[in-house]
Amino acid sequence: MNRKFIDKVASTTGLLLAVVLLLAGGLLTWGYSFTNDQVKTQLSEQNVSFPPAGSGAITSLPAKDQPFMAKYAGQQMLTGRQAEVYADHFIAIHLSEIAAGKTYSQVSAAAQADPTNTTLATQVQLLFRGSTLRGLLLYGYAFWQIGQIAMYAAVVAYLAGVLFLLLALLGFMHARRVDLKA
Repeated sequence: MNRKFIDKVASTTGLLLAVVLLLAGGLLTWGYSFTNDQVKTQLSEQNVSFPPAGSGAITSLPAKDQPFMAKYAGQQMLTGRQAEVYADHFIAIHLSEIAAGKTYSQVSAAAQADPTNTTLATQVQLLFRGSTLRGLLLYGYAFWQIGQIAMYAAVVAYLAGVLFLLLALLGFMHARRVDLKA
């Protein structure tokens, strides 16, 4: 095989890879944009705000949770990261205080065994609502995190696409130069 043919095959392959990577970057950018927009839209419609800075809602939390909440104090929840913080460092703390740290399923089983106990029935409702809200916020966080991964993957795909495009162009130039020497 002659060098010119090898250069053209390698350059064409590189050009095709560049196109695929640039298209993948576009799709990944769209995925990032879609997930961020969806999370922001859904969270903004709920109109949840973090407690104000220095408020009892923050200062009464365990010391390890206070800095997480203080970071977003007074802000409206609009991002997946904020949803994670609210779920794990605010709602989870309050849920643990409802029935001495028991989970919804544990309290629900106790309430079913003692159907006349109104305290257990109230705890079941509170734990169900809080656990559901916490879970939904964590789903929002997970969806948002997938978008963040898509953003980083898009950047890598764009950079790799540009690199392959440059290499392909250099390969075609080399093939032409080899042709001129022959």
